Amino acid sequence: MLMAHPAVLKDLIAQYEALTLLGAEESTPQARQRLADISYTLCVATGTRDIDMALIAARHRLSGARPEDDSLLAVSTPTSTSTSASASGEPVAMA
Repeated sequence: MLMAHPAVLKDLIAQYEALTLLGAEESTPQARQRLADISYTLCVATGTRDIDMALIAARHRLSGARPEDDSLLAVSTPTSTSTSASASGEPVAMA
């Protein structure tokens, strides 16, 4: 899948938020169409079909995104010790 540049995603998110804040859903036909276009573009750019999921995915892809910011990924907790086999086949403790 092609990945949109973070600057493009940031701009799309900003436009979407501005249109939403200004009430484009209940505004002129041109404003509603612009909001629909931005929503569609965000979905295409993130490979999603829902604007809420597109916003989550886009924000996660922006630089500085932290793993705990993404509700799409399962949270995995590291264990204090685990074992792995070495090249000789003997278990090796890893911290």
